[in-house]
Amino acid sequence: MVQPADQETVSLLRWLRRQLRQPTPERERLEAAVANDDPAEARRLLARYPFGEAQRRHVEGLIDRWEASRGAS
Repeated sequence: MVQPADQETVSLLRWLRRQLRQPTPERERLEAAVANDDPAEARRLLARYPFGEAQRRHVEGLIDRWEASRGAS
């Protein structure tokens, strides 16, 4: 797996692994989206999960920062 280079993607991967403890195909697709620097795909996949409001805000904030860091590069 390609290692993410910036803090936003590292934070997102850590969060995903804590929330989705079992290595399911869905989690693998999310990790692949992060590894391939595809925040739109990660956002699309995460929309399927039944997160609570606080969890959803947190993960959306992580993806927002990830997208912003891509534009700053």
